[in-house]
Amino acid sequence: MATSSNGSRSAFFYGTLMAPQVLHRVCHGSMSDTNPIYASHNLQMQPAILHDHRRHRVRQADYPAVIPHPGASVRGTYVTGLTDADIWRLDIFEGAEYARREATAKILTVVGDESGDGNVEGESVPVETYIWIAGEDGLEEKEWDFAEFQRDKMRFWVGSEGAGEYAGRPSIIGEWRSCVVTRAN
Repeated sequence: MATSSNGSRSAFFYGTLMAPQVLHRVCHGSMSDTNPIYASHNLQMQPAILHDHRRHRVRQADYPAVIPHPGASVRGTYVTGLTDADIWRLDIFEGAEYARREATAKILTVVGDESGDGNVEGESVPVETYIWIAGEDGLEEKEWDFAEFQRDKMRFWVGSEGAGEYAGRPSIIGEWRSCVVTRAN
């Protein structure tokens, strides 16, 4: 497990969770300073690369998938400061199509262009990342595009247009709180 000396966890994200707004919505519910979960977070983000994997578009979805692929690489985000509760919520968010796996990413000290030209790699870091396990027939050959997601789709994930997404069902945050209370009793 990718755990630091202070007990926090680290992960490599390569899709929608590269957007801080999406990551915080999943882990903390909102980015409001009045939200005690958000106000106490210690997340740090850095650009990184995961070698021997390839990112694909998932058919009929806004999000990508990564599968092992020798010689390929995926640029994403290295996140530290995740708690066990954050990982629990991320596991729910990712669902049954993905499995959380240990991997090694490299920090990017210089970020090149979209093709990776100009990338300068730094230290190797242990991470957890979510690997697609739902079959390659659910993937498009085309690479998923983060800039396109930010421009065309992100508002549905974090903006007012996505506000009703979880209407009528308990929030992941609420589910986690009830589990903690139940386990403590």
